Amino acid sequence: MSQAALDFPFPTPPEAGAVTEVALGIWWIRMKLPFALDHINLWALDDGDGWVLVDTGVGNDETWDTWQALFAGPLAAKPVTGLICTHFHPDHMGLAGPLTEKWGVRMQATVGEWTFGRMLMLDQGPDYVENQVEHYRRCAYDDDMLAGIRERAGTYRSRIRPLPTAITAIRHGSELTIGGRTWRVLEGGGHSPEHACLWCEDANVLISGDQILPKISPIIGVWPQEPDATPLGDFLAALERLKQLPADALVLPSHNLPFTGLHARADQLQAHHQDRLDLTLEACSAQGVTARDVLKVLFKRPLDAQQTSFAIGESLSHLHHLMEQGAIRRNDRGDGVWIYAKA
Repeated sequence: MSQAALDFPFPTPPEAGAVTEVALGIWWIRMKLPFALDHINLWALDDGDGWVLVDTGVGNDETWDTWQALFAGPLAAKPVTGLICTHFHPDHMGLAGPLTEKWGVRMQATVGEWTFGRMLMLDQGPDYVENQVEHYRRCAYDDDMLAGIRERAGTYRSRIRPLPTAITAIRHGSELTIGGRTWRVLEGGGHSPEHACLWCEDANVLISGDQILPKISPIIGVWPQEPDATPLGDFLAALERLKQLPADALVLPSHNLPFTGLHARADQLQAHHQDRLDLTLEACSAQGVTARDVLKVLFKRPLDAQQTSFAIGESLSHLHHLMEQGAIRRNDRGDGVWIYAKA
């Protein structure tokens, strides 16, 4: 996708343990991630007598040590007085428990994100694992791939510290006063259950989390916990809502660089998914194809086991969107595997 319509006013990210002011009272923090996507952007909002943090980084010792360096360095002048988490993924909520405990604050998040994270952290028994295995068996995983699913069933818990047992709930339309300015919660969709973006009209700034990113499309997937979900429609609708904000807003995403060109980026992502829908429909023969067949059409590059699971989730989201539109139908192949054919 072309980046020509986007502008990147801050081309150099802050080093570990440093911060960069991107707007009055809004500071950019960058943390390392132990994934292919190797970084996350976090934000510190000046609240007068304290800092309100947005997202935490992944739950490991290196990230915790980086926070301690920040608290002893550029953030040392005042305490943390609030924590907002955009969604439940471990790079966003991984240290919510230790940070709220350290500073005696209560995490703010949507109920859906907090409860989903708590569920994944706590529900790791045999039934949970076998539900995942059955889901991927229906997607035509072979026995070796299913063995890998069993081995990775606890991945979420390994990347997150225990989550807070109580929160202050936020929801679409909630207004938070931080540093004398109003931040309004805008609920997204598609990437996670109740993803929270933060919009400040006075600053013309959108903290977008993973809802809209400048160089990659967030994962829009169908997962074992909700195997019949239709998240792509939710994502496309959320992009339309974001286009109601000013086109020149400064967007602070969780990955890559801050940018302007919100409407152009939303248009790019909508076009990207339409292209994927066209490819998916073309792949659905009259005889029927599996989700794994569609994956091979949509993703040409080599994928590791974790990336394959993400790609299957993406393939299913496009298949389910086409099913919702009545363009294709789903049937059991006779061995428990789903097949998809043009209607």
